[in-house]
Amino acid sequence: MTELNKCQPVVQACDEILKQTACDFVGIALQSDSGPEVRWHYAAGNRNDKYKRITLRYGKGIAGRVIATGSPMMIEDFPNDIQGKALEYPILLAESLVTSFGVPLNINGKPKGVLLIGRRTKQPFTDLEMQQTFENARDLEEILNRLMNL
Repeated sequence: MTELNKCQPVVQACDEILKQTACDFVGIALQSDSGPEVRWHYAAGNRNDKYKRITLRYGKGIAGRVIATGSPMMIEDFPNDIQGKALEYPILLAESLVTSFGVPLNINGKPKGVLLIGRRTKQPFTDLEMQQTFENARDLEEILNRLMNL
C-alpha cells in the first residue's frame, strides 16, 4: 500500500479534521491485507512517531474493536472509562489521549480501518463533531478505496 503520509488527499483530509473538530490528534489505522493485524498508518497532531510501531490484534484496542464490530467507539475519560486494561490501548497511551472517538472505515464494503480523533483533555466530542467525523470518514473511504484498487 502507498504510504499514507505521502498521499496528499489523506494528509489534507486529516489536517482539515484537526481544525474542524478542534481535536489534538487524528489517526488512521488499517487492517493488514495478509492477516488480522491492525497498524496505525497515518497520524496528524501526533507528539511522536510511536504510532508507527503499534501493531494490534483484531478486536483489541480502540482500532481493533471498531474494526471487529464495524461500529463507532467513544472513550470519554481514559484510562478510567474503558473495558479491559489501559495497556490494551497503546495509541491512547502513546499520544496521552483522554477523550477519543473512533469511526470504522469501510474498504471494499467491509470495515478494514479506523478514523480516530482524540483530545488530550477530558472534553467530550459534540454531536456535531461526531457527525463531521462520520462525514470525513466517508470521504477518506473514497480516497482509500481508490488507493487500494490501483
